[in-house]
Amino acid sequence: MARSEEAEAWANAVYSAIQEIPPGRVTTYAHIALLLGEPQRPRQVGVCLKSLPDPESGLEFNSSTVPWQRVINAQGKISHRGPGSAERQAEALREEGVEITTGSLNEYHISFSRYGWFPKKLPSEEGGNSDDE
Repeated sequence: MARSEEAEAWANAVYSAIQEIPPGRVTTYAHIALLLGEPQRPRQVGVCLKSLPDPESGLEFNSSTVPWQRVINAQGKISHRGPGSAERQAEALREEGVEITTGSLNEYHISFSRYGWFPKKLPSEEGGNSDDE
């Protein structure tokens, strides 16, 4: 199903914002929504990531140009979206140097105090450094 113009604009804004997360850092669905001025839409951020096109799509925003692995849930855990998805995300983050712990229920957890990225504005909006906290 094709997206409406509004949905396409939202998805593109989400993907652009996620591209600003530095390697080795993570943020939440809710923080991306907040940065985009829509704090009530964290689930829609997740929907955008769930429907992120494959690189073969030829689209500008795809799973090789958008660092989807850098967005996790508000509890600092990787959300399961399907078989093997959490494992793939954990491996992609480990490749960036992020330390991941495994909980008693085999959930993957990332320390926000060590790897969190929570700027007040997107770096592209302030012309600043993407590591600003």
